[in-house]
Amino acid sequence: MKFEALIPEHLKFLPMKQTILLPFCLLLFSASLIAQPVGHLTVFSDEGDKFFLILNGERQNKEAQTNIRIEDLSQPQYSAKIIFEDQSLGELSKNLYIADENMTLMDVTYKIKRDKAMKPKLGAMPFSAIPVRQGFVAPSNVYVVRYGAPVAAVAPVASGTTVTQTTTTTTGVPNTVGANVNINGMNMNMGISITDPTMMETTHTTTHTTTTSTGAPTRDIQPAGCANAYPMSAGDFSSALATVKNQGFDETRLKTAKQIASSNCLNTSQITQICNEFGFEESKLDFAKFAYEYCSEQKNYFKLNNIFGFSSSVDELTEYIQGRQ
Repeated sequence: MKFEALIPEHLKFLPMKQTILLPFCLLLFSASLIAQPVGHLTVFSDEGDKFFLILNGERQNKEAQTNIRIEDLSQPQYSAKIIFEDQSLGELSKNLYIADENMTLMDVTYKIKRDKAMKPKLGAMPFSAIPVRQGFVAPSNVYVVRYGAPVAAVAPVASGTTVTQTTTTTTGVPNTVGANVNINGMNMNMGISITDPTMMETTHTTTHTTTTSTGAPTRDIQPAGCANAYPMSAGDFSSALATVKNQGFDETRLKTAKQIASSNCLNTSQITQICNEFGFEESKLDFAKFAYEYCSEQKNYFKLNNIFGFSSSVDELTEYIQGRQ
């Protein structure tokens, strides 16, 4: 096929030089639509020292942690400060590199270790650096944060009971009994002290029970009930949507979409995009109902009304949501 055949009729009047540049402009425009690549950073303490991580002036964790993963970093380098929970360990400041020598963003890990003087030090180079993997789920012992998003809340995960005993002691008070004794015409007054058994020492013990909770940070990966949580990142969702598209039948698409939703949190735009992959109204409605629990912005769920071709579907979804509130 000749190059001229690719040029729309209304653009053929352009000079040849401008016409040649047109495909390159279109290519650049298409590239701008591709999701921006991101990198990830993990920092952990080899000795188990808890710390706070600050990147470019932003604190990443409310509670001190020993292993922190920051996701969706868009820059090749960040200024990092590490503040230890044990203030005697001091602070560390260093520029951390997220990209390789070709400026490709990576999934990097830095390790904090102790030197011979038992002072914490951060390695000049990453402990490891691997290509970014789509859909990667960090281990449960890693505190995960999306960069630029609010720090995850602290949820109580364990409780203990403290018992306080208060003892009140009452000491017996002696009763003095007077007696007048006459011996051989002589009167003698005698005082005899008798301790009343009912006034003997008594002990009262009062028990106060106090329940305390210890906190552990929640991860950025949410179970069912995603209101106000973080939705899937753009990169992860792009892969998930492609997986749904690749299924050959609506039934299989629906099963795949439910599997994705039940393991993540989605915003209304992401749910809408998935619904639009179904060919039948019934499948759209089924998934829209299912995904409500996994929506991060349930107050905006009305936006899904536009995906339906029948008003009865809108009514049914509205009734379903009202029944869940």
